[in-house]
Amino acid sequence: MLRKLSLGLMVLLIAACYFVPYGMLGDVASWKGAFLFWTIAGLLVIGVNAMATASFGGEEK
Repeated sequence: MLRKLSLGLMVLLIAACYFVPYGMLGDVASWKGAFLFWTIAGLLVIGVNAMATASFGGEEK
């Protein structure tokens, strides 16, 4: 169940990585918004990957 949830979150993050920079931040001249977005997106991807791989190496049910 946790693996399916983390894969769903990863799909949403990938969609956001396309939509936010080109859609929402496309007209913003400052780099600060994009830097903040990519920092938060990177941390979220690391967290979701940790959730998805937490059960690796354990017994499968």
